[in-house]
Amino acid sequence: MLRLLVTLLAVTALARGDHLLLQSLTFDDYATRAVWTWRLSGAAEIWRNGFVPMGGLSQMQQNVKEQILRDEEYGFAVAGPLPATPKEAWIRWDDGSTIRVPVISARQALVALSPYETEASVQDDQAYKMTSATFTTMRLRTLRGIATVPAWRLYFSNLPGPIDHLAVDQTTLGTIEGAVGRDRPYEVTGFQMLDEQTLRVSYDYGVCLGRSTPTVRLRSNERDDVVVLGVEVHQHIPNGLCAGVGKSGEGVVRLGEPLGDRVVLDAKSRGPICLHWSAPCHAGQSTSAS
Repeated sequence: MLRLLVTLLAVTALARGDHLLLQSLTFDDYATRAVWTWRLSGAAEIWRNGFVPMGGLSQMQQNVKEQILRDEEYGFAVAGPLPATPKEAWIRWDDGSTIRVPVISARQALVALSPYETEASVQDDQAYKMTSATFTTMRLRTLRGIATVPAWRLYFSNLPGPIDHLAVDQTTLGTIEGAVGRDRPYEVTGFQMLDEQTLRVSYDYGVCLGRSTPTVRLRSNERDDVVVLGVEVHQHIPNGLCAGVGKSGEGVVRLGEPLGDRVVLDAKSRGPICLHWSAPCHAGQSTSAS
């Protein structure tokens, strides 16, 4: 715990314009902070027993998707009466487990679809007009398997079909992203299991232009419940400041023990790597009923 407190007070990376001051924290510092954040923030409990979507939160026909992609400047607007919002609903997994969840309104579901983060676009004539909504369910892939989840089916006067959107109030329920923090970029961008103890890892990192060739080292930190991955970059910078550039790389990590049901975390962001890229999670899944 003392090491964690020291880490939290340490100086982190500082960016100003096109200059970069390299971080003073080591990989072990970041890994320690990631482990404690995971354990103490509530993220581990959400991972084991909560609702963690692993795919898109909206479902629609292909022709609806194609029109939205084609009309990328359009937003969404309410153009009809909306039904009352249920106080709560249930998520039901195929293994029989369930949880009771708070729900959002049809208007909130519409706002979640909008690229403008409001219920209407800048110009109201360039908006998909929602005329009605129905409270229903949809099938969704989650960390714990396929589940039947509450959803709003939104109907529009100027789209060829409805859009189903998740109706779960994730902010109230609690999300892993909210628990560990959303404002830190991922450094490890993905991994693939070569065998039970070997991971092929892809990552991003920053270096200084016009300086010495950097030494890049892929690192791992293993605990009973998590494996933390990260990158250490060493480069000689005489005056401390430099023009920075982003690069990417790939390497192999050999674990001391089989990965098993341990969660793989990114040291910098503190979040699970699989959630960042919606890739398969190599971790245990809870099957107990709630």
